[in-house]
Amino acid sequence: MTGLSKTYRCVCIIIISLAFGCAEIPQVKSTDSLLFNDNLFKAGKHEFEPQSVFKLSPAMHTYLNNEVLDDRHSHNAAQTLFNALYNKQQLKLEYDSSYTRTAREAFDAKSGNCLSLVLMTAAFAKQIGLGVRYQSVYTSENISRDENTIYYSGHLNLVLGKAGVYQGGENIDNAALVIDFLTPTETGKQRAIAIVEQTVLSMYMNNRAAEELQMQRLDSAYWWAKQAIVNDPTFLASYNTLGVIYERHGNLPEAERALRYVLEMDPVNHAALDNLSHVELKLGNKEESERLQKMLRQMVPTPPFYYFDLGIAAMKTKNYNLARDNFTQELRRSAYDPVFNFWLAAAYIGLDDASKARKHLIIAKENATTTKDRELYSQKLIELQLPHKN
Repeated sequence: MTGLSKTYRCVCIIIISLAFGCAEIPQVKSTDSLLFNDNLFKAGKHEFEPQSVFKLSPAMHTYLNNEVLDDRHSHNAAQTLFNALYNKQQLKLEYDSSYTRTAREAFDAKSGNCLSLVLMTAAFAKQIGLGVRYQSVYTSENISRDENTIYYSGHLNLVLGKAGVYQGGENIDNAALVIDFLTPTETGKQRAIAIVEQTVLSMYMNNRAAEELQMQRLDSAYWWAKQAIVNDPTFLASYNTLGVIYERHGNLPEAERALRYVLEMDPVNHAALDNLSHVELKLGNKEESERLQKMLRQMVPTPPFYYFDLGIAAMKTKNYNLARDNFTQELRRSAYDPVFNFWLAAAYIGLDDASKARKHLIIAKENATTTKDRELYSQKLIELQLPHKN
């Protein structure tokens, strides 16, 4: 199973998050030029100006003037900005994890994932002179899967500080506001560490690399991953993504080199260990592959999707009791995962328990991260309420 390091696609709403000390940052060496092999990939329009993600469109300037700067009833600029973006009916933002958008793309589409909405909020804040700080938030790991790739999704929030254009207001104007896009179920559970904007920009590029990889556009994925590394060599997730791209492209020695670099900096990186074990197996190094898998099992005795896969196997044989038990076990690790809840609902339908099936379909719908999935779960709810035909 191939595993990418963290992308930033988290679920969204406002909550207050507590800052937590300082974490040790690995002393990353100067990027080894051997990690990049541009000649293996088709050249394209891969030059990217990182700060362009914050660029406001004319429509965004108009919205800012009409909904924020004209609002003189609040002395707290940060709260006024939040209200204009996320509380008012006009914008009607929708969460969508299918694609990581820039600030203007998120505004135009009226949707975005966690990172996209952070970028859009920061773009508006910068324009009106608010200080912006970013935080990487520790939450229960959000894991998803596409074919043979596992995606580990991280979480990001931002703190809006003292205003510029609102200077002269009352003391409340100086209060910082944490804007967090997280489900209410996680309230009070978060710890966070401050990260610099340079890292946030590399997170964006790494997300784009992962998304291009998911679409089998390996050339584009390579250039995004390379730019993420060059932009911030301390952001190790990008090296892991680069290793997966090399593996998919058939460049196994290059994949091995990138993944071993990650493990040199972070010896307990689960995704890199798993990825490297598969690369070593393809290279014919069976003993090394088994050694790496043994290390991984010691760290993670039950791998992601273990119980889910058992549940799917039970569904295929119509053993709905066993399927229910395995899906329930998987949900103990990720209670609000929409896919797990959907399949648990399917098991309850097999057991003729419509009430519990409806409960888990509602959870799946409420936590779905794409419009397509929300529509699917809504349709299943409708079907569940229709009378059965003889």
